Amino acid sequence: QVQFVESGGGLVQAGGSLRLSCVVSGSTFSTKAIGWYRQAPGKQREWVAAISSGGSTNYADSVKGRFTISKDNAKNTVYLHMNSLKPEDTAVYYCNTVMYLTGNYYFLSDYWGQGTQVTVSS
Repeated sequence: QVQFVESGGGLVQAGGSLRLSCVVSGSTFSTKAIGWYRQAPGKQREWVAAISSGGSTNYADSVKGRFTISKDNAKNTVYLHMNSLKPEDTAVYYCNTVMYLTGNYYFLSDYWGQGTQVTVSS
């Protein structure tokens, strides 16, 4: 099975930055599309960003222009560079393999990692 280990979260002030990492194992990383999701207290998981096997990227409107997704195939790692953070970005962030279909991203693995907590203070 595919496994995901997220890290890099923390407590930052509004306007600050963080870089999250997602190490993917149990699969051929370079052939997979990977997405970042987040879940805030009392809310459902929300898709944030995705990167294809070829390196093309896409973002939710809420983070476009502030977040950047990238990957390092040699390290089996996907990154989420988060800039200009806002309190509403506070959530647990997860990664997963994804598929794009008719304007939406769908996660492919039912086995989520522990996620990494991002807290943005105002």
